[in-house]
Amino acid sequence: MDSPQDLLKQLHIDRRPAKKRRPRWLLPAIVAAVLVPGVVVMNGLRPVVVETAVARKAAEMGTASVLDASGYVTARRIATVSSKITGKVREVLIEEGQVVAEGEVLAYLDDADASAQRDLAGAQLASAQSQLAEARAQLTLAEQTLVRQRELAAQKLVAASALDAAVADRDARAARLASLQRAVKVAQDQLAIAGLGVDNTVIRAPFAGVIVAKAAQPGEMISPISAGGGSIRTGIGTLVDMDSLEVQVDVNEANIGRVTPKMPVEAVLNAYPDWKIPAEVIAIVPTADRTKATVKVRIALKEKDPRIVPDMGVRVSFLDPAGVDAPPPAGAFVPERAVVAGEGGSAVFVVADGVARRVAVTLGEKRDADQQVSAGLQGGETVVLSPPEGLGDGDRVATK
Repeated sequence: MDSPQDLLKQLHIDRRPAKKRRPRWLLPAIVAAVLVPGVVVMNGLRPVVVETAVARKAAEMGTASVLDASGYVTARRIATVSSKITGKVREVLIEEGQVVAEGEVLAYLDDADASAQRDLAGAQLASAQSQLAEARAQLTLAEQTLVRQRELAAQKLVAASALDAAVADRDARAARLASLQRAVKVAQDQLAIAGLGVDNTVIRAPFAGVIVAKAAQPGEMISPISAGGGSIRTGIGTLVDMDSLEVQVDVNEANIGRVTPKMPVEAVLNAYPDWKIPAEVIAIVPTADRTKATVKVRIALKEKDPRIVPDMGVRVSFLDPAGVDAPPPAGAFVPERAVVAGEGGSAVFVVADGVARRVAVTLGEKRDADQQVSAGLQGGETVVLSPPEGLGDGDRVATK
């Protein structure tokens, strides 16, 4: 039970003013009132992200092509260098990428057997020459004996049979001398053939070029004839004459009528897309590939460069001969998707110092995905590709 003092405290009146509660929506409203204008201002200052490209001068684009095709660089003079005989490789003097001259030694085969045959042929020649010298001496003696016998026969001092015997001996010695002379000639020929056998163990470059493949190592067998088992190499390496490089492309037979011999061509290697190589058509191979419905065309490159190597992929553009001597086109070329159409005509957005400027242009010819701008651009300007909807003149932009 409460005491009288507690009851009196309950009757006390608190005269302090009561605190007012703030509405819960008031604070978010204040924050929004402060931040929204700032966001709007920041969005107005934020640059538009765009994709850009550089306009190329029309004079640098060259003549328009009448047909495009793709192919490969090939060598007209290429050889797998082998030996004329079957033998074991003793030494290899080449490596891939090595430049060799015509007649330069590429490898040696084991020449033990060939050298032995040459030595034997040399000994046989020496023996034949010794016998020939002996026969010459005997023939000289026989001729002297015949002279004396004739003198004695004239004086009736010897019988006629003795003179006949001297004549027969002289003729026999002369015949033997002639036989030995032919034997010496045969021995000389045999020695020369044996020397060729030794020379055949030396493998030389048939023409000047570059080694593109090394196929054999010391200790391996090499033969000009392919062995079924594959244990014998058929070549010491592959040699390519880099001055004989050309391009071969397959042209669809429906378009082959556009190609003519001596037609100017512009070749671009896949490895160097910015390098345009002048070329011309050598010949149209008079046969078609029925499986691909194509005709092979040979193209000569007018520039020699170590960057051009066999089997490189290449794209070629067959140029209009009439346009080669024509004056270069004016203006610039830009990707087609950089051009926008409007009520006032065609235009492009040019980016300078981070600001996009709308430039009215006059369009010319179209080449694949590129569009010529004959007036309005000079080349070298940075243009916006596929301008975003709402992009206006003077808007700040940033490149992707």
